[in-house]
Amino acid sequence: MAVIPLPDAVRKSLRGLYAITPDCLAANVLLDRVRAALQGGAAFVQYRDKGGDTTRQAETARALLALCRQFGARLLINDDLALALAVGADGVHLGATDGKLATAREALGGARLLGASCYDDFERARAAAALGADYLAFGAMHPSSTKPLAVRASPSLMTRCRAELQVPACAIGGITVENAAPLLAAGADLLAVISDLFEAPDVASRAAAYYQLFEENARDLPQSTTF
Repeated sequence: MAVIPLPDAVRKSLRGLYAITPDCLAANVLLDRVRAALQGGAAFVQYRDKGGDTTRQAETARALLALCRQFGARLLINDDLALALAVGADGVHLGATDGKLATAREALGGARLLGASCYDDFERARAAAALGADYLAFGAMHPSSTKPLAVRASPSLMTRCRAELQVPACAIGGITVENAAPLLAAGADLLAVISDLFEAPDVASRAAAYYQLFEENARDLPQSTTF
């Protein structure tokens, strides 16, 4: 099966704060916090829900999609291709055991996003890129309260990703406003954040702080580093 490439203009826009929703929040609380993150400048939202209530998941996903449309952001679904397709989300993110990338790429077509978890494994990243992943996630970059047993990954993986694969790199795991700048300097295009964003006293202000980091990093990037 031929890989369906994402248009260059879309791939170039894969940059910014990637807000990953926390588990165990009531739908109204989740939507309020996501709205605040979007107001602060989050560019992407990933709906992550490990519960088994498919009706509730679909309702929440549709509500999140409407919010993202309102703010010009994009919604991806974690680990559930069927849900992403059913609600018309902007893409899906798959971990190592969450389905075949090739199958997802074919189902999504060329206009929707496919993200892949690569952990600390650059060869996994290389294979995912060959199968059509639009961005590659590496982590955990720092100790993570969400996944305390996650393997640690080196920021150098993101540098290699940009240089060798020319695919946007996403940093995940224990990221805070205080430790994010070196990840951007290492080549991260996306910062995937859960706790530091959604547990902040002021979610919108915390998202805005990340937005400012991206603005500062963009001024420091030489033109040759862009895709």
